[in-house]
Amino acid sequence: MPNTTRRALLATAPATLIPRWVHAATEATPRASEGPFYPVELPSDHDNDLVLVEGAVRQAGGEILHLNGILRDTAGMPIPNGLIDIWQCDVNGVYLHPGSPGYRNFDQGFQGFGRAAADVDGRFAFRTIVPTVYPGRTPHIHLKAYGGGWELLTTQFYLADHPLNARDGLFNRMSAAEQARQTMTLRPFGAGEGTAQQTEIAVVIGN
Repeated sequence: MPNTTRRALLATAPATLIPRWVHAATEATPRASEGPFYPVELPSDHDNDLVLVEGAVRQAGGEILHLNGILRDTAGMPIPNGLIDIWQCDVNGVYLHPGSPGYRNFDQGFQGFGRAAADVDGRFAFRTIVPTVYPGRTPHIHLKAYGGGWELLTTQFYLADHPLNARDGLFNRMSAAEQARQTMTLRPFGAGEGTAQQTEIAVVIGN
């Protein structure tokens, strides 16, 4: 599929149906540390397709992940003018940040950071890679949510049942119920992208 077509499809992805459990979420999403590797400055290409970088000769290493989500408050109402940032390390465990170990070897086919606008129902989508191990941490994706021009939440999402979750300090600060809301269950995407995966998350903003 041509790159332009993929990006056009991704731009309309928020209209995709999302399972009922996402709409039913009413508990606020737990906050988590931003960590040291939020980009110093945003890359010139920071759309919601992190796998294809404008001008790069190849796409990112790693397994593709289609991440669909919804941004709402605890009453179930969508957040107006909602924006979502995500950032994560590349397939080799390197962040798009000069302070990240191995930064000079960052995967140039991977954006490392992406931004998506939620639609009127609070839905958003990213095309990224399945998170990989970062030294000292279990695999995770960082997320920051904005609404009405204000930062609303910074958090992290994890892979369900990953063996390193049990040894991760930030993951284990949460209750079992919070952990369940912060984990991503992967399923095969099955749409011509090899072993691509898909998942859904709910980003629920409390008071």
